[in-house]
Amino acid sequence: MSMFNRRFPDSHETIEDMIAGGDKVWVRIKGTGTHTAEHHGLPPTGKKTTWEAVSIWRIVDGKAVEMWAVADELDFCKQLGVIEYKGFPDEVS
Repeated sequence: MSMFNRRFPDSHETIEDMIAGGDKVWVRIKGTGTHTAEHHGLPPTGKKTTWEAVSIWRIVDGKAVEMWAVADELDFCKQLGVIEYKGFPDEVS
């Protein structure tokens, strides 16, 4: 997370949903941030981005010991200009 925060220093995330059961906590977040430093080889674009992700945390004795996350990387890369995505063939006019 610290590397991501250096690349998007004004990043802010909001918890949209949180569900807990047993030793797991499921969290859905939305975030925003400006790309100001190299990110996975991509030079800074200065673009403001938004993202969504879902993470599952395993908690033991009140501490997070494992975390798995899935993010919408396609939309994120599209916003940074890494890829051009025009939609599925039946969506393109």
